[in-house]
Amino acid sequence: MADFDLDSADGRREALRRMVTIRAFDEEAGDRFADGEIPGFVHLYIGEEAVGVGACASLDSDDYIASTHRGHGHCIAKGLDPKYMMAELYGKAEGYCNGKGGSMHIADVDAGMLGANGIVGAGPPLATGAALSIDYQDRDQVAVGFLGDGAVAQGQIHEAINLASTWDLPAIFVIENNHYGEGTPVEKQHNLENLSDTAQAYDIPGVTVDGMDITAVAEAVAEARERARAGDGPTMVEAQTYRYRGHYEGDEEPYRDEDEIERWKDRDPIESFKDRLIERGELTDEEFDELRSETEATIENAVEYAQETDSPEPSAAYEDMFADRPPELDRFANVARTDGGANGGDHR
Repeated sequence: MADFDLDSADGRREALRRMVTIRAFDEEAGDRFADGEIPGFVHLYIGEEAVGVGACASLDSDDYIASTHRGHGHCIAKGLDPKYMMAELYGKAEGYCNGKGGSMHIADVDAGMLGANGIVGAGPPLATGAALSIDYQDRDQVAVGFLGDGAVAQGQIHEAINLASTWDLPAIFVIENNHYGEGTPVEKQHNLENLSDTAQAYDIPGVTVDGMDITAVAEAVAEARERARAGDGPTMVEAQTYRYRGHYEGDEEPYRDEDEIERWKDRDPIESFKDRLIERGELTDEEFDELRSETEATIENAVEYAQETDSPEPSAAYEDMFADRPPELDRFANVARTDGGANGGDHR
């Protein structure tokens, strides 16, 4: 069964909570990165919350998702704990990947989160593989592959969709069209008004929805899931959305202006969904303020946990790499233990 859905008042409140949690997590991650506490790069999901939460609201808890380099929102939408996510961003041993993945490679297979990915367009091939395993074992699940508008031009995307459509696999491909591939406007990347029209090449349904509207996303993914489980193959869902921050933190954003950003913020997915719940009598302004305060406290606790928990030992770099550990690794690991990792890769 699903963790939450939009068919009940409780489910709708939970969806709002997850969107608010994503926003708070990524705002804090951006601040901590700017302070130099988080290594590597971070790509924030702020503004796109309705896509990840809307999609996951229409999935069962054992369905799979495969993410992108901008994956924090997908993780939280799928139910991952911000505490262990933040620890992963900090490179700590208690992170979801023991500090080895960082921001762009958080995964929790037990939760159906097959991983964020620093390779553009790598999610759909993972989703197609998961869908193949579902089909082969005749299980009642689906696999969702998230991708961005820039990734639509990647060859591996079309290989994955072609295979899924040819074999009628239970897959759903969700394009998060935030209108920029890094700094390139979508109209300069593709000769299509709607990227979902590429679905025609594979004789599968393609639908474009308002990605700032959680209900529109959830309905499209729910229909796609029903079709997939009926044995009718994959669906492509394009959600037109917008990222409020740069491609990465530190991006100077010369490719767009503040007026454009503000126009999209006027359609903010959290504010619009909150207002709808208030209109339905399912939420009050006071309850929303309380929800937001609780969420901010959760993220503050996650940061404290990440700051205080231990970093991994240097020798841990050689763990969890292979199902059957090659004996050669012990030589490298022994060097790491004796020199603190300074020459961990030097096997002289």
